Amino acid sequence: MIENSHQQKNTQLLPWVPLSSSAWFIFTSSRLLSWSLFLVLVTAALTWGGFLLTTDLIDTVIGSFIHAQPETRSWWGWLKFSGWLIAKYLFLVVSRIVAFFLAFLAAYSLSAPLYVFLSTSAEKIYCGDDFEADAELSIAGICRDLWEGIKIGGFGIVVTIIALFLSFVPVLGQLAVFLLYAYYSTLMFIDYPTSRRRWSLGRKIQWLRKNGSFALRLGILPALAGMIPLLNLFLMALIFPLFTVHATLNFYVIEHNKKMLYKNLTSS
Repeated sequence: MIENSHQQKNTQLLPWVPLSSSAWFIFTSSRLLSWSLFLVLVTAALTWGGFLLTTDLIDTVIGSFIHAQPETRSWWGWLKFSGWLIAKYLFLVVSRIVAFFLAFLAAYSLSAPLYVFLSTSAEKIYCGDDFEADAELSIAGICRDLWEGIKIGGFGIVVTIIALFLSFVPVLGQLAVFLLYAYYSTLMFIDYPTSRRRWSLGRKIQWLRKNGSFALRLGILPALAGMIPLLNLFLMALIFPLFTVHATLNFYVIEHNKKMLYKNLTSS
């Protein structure tokens, strides 16, 4: 159960919020639950549509290679056929993974203002009287949230390209890719509570560096879910609202505890 005492938040360090408590926090709030279900449908629809468009585009551009099966009349032909077959299925797997992340990044960017609203609502309910209100809802604010989402999405394209090259390095490359996606997943989720605080992209990345262990803890499960072929389309859409709330609550906990530690040091 999430402790929500105003007095406790003012005087004590707050414990880490487990994922199960974040889920319970959503289910006990009709506003958060209804908004989360709506966002599941929006994210799934945008991601699926983007995935279909991206895979169609890739198959159109590279389709000649997929269907250009070498002849097998000689041993050399069988050798070329074997290489072509391996390359074909490797291309299909890699292209679908890349297509998913590109589609999801597009969905993420377009739905950013909606997730900011979910994040803000969760933080407001959790903090109670301690909630630090941001600027009033406006067209300019929505455009800013959208722009921040697009920047994170663009940064994700760079991450995807780097991960694609790293994936060809045996063992260490796969580990590096996983860590890269784990930290990037956390960056996506903390974008919502930090954007309303008007943090720049550089400051968000700096937060990841300073809070590496916490950032990894927040990003492991989303990174694992995003790497499951086909199921990732539905899993990410399903769990994204949950991890948005989960990251928001723990971001507040981390920042609150920093303030309390600083206050204790300066007062002693």
